[in-house]
Amino acid sequence: MWSLIVAIVVGFFAGLIARALHPGNDKAGFIVTTALGIAGSLLATYGGRLLGLYGDNSAAGFIASVIGAVIILFIYNLIMKKT
Repeated sequence: MWSLIVAIVVGFFAGLIARALHPGNDKAGFIVTTALGIAGSLLATYGGRLLGLYGDNSAAGFIASVIGAVIILFIYNLIMKKT
């Protein structure tokens, strides 16, 4: 449970940094950016566990969370351009 809380808090900051790193005109607001960052952090955490990089009770690091958030933000922008 604690690793999930850590992943969410780290994801909040990772979303803000991913928004600053990702080029382009994003129309997503603060809440959407935060949610995408949390999703990226959870992606990095559970993806790392699936690949055997992290143990059962550990969360992804900050850099992995930022990378996950950038990936989620990129996918989000691709979906939003089509609609």
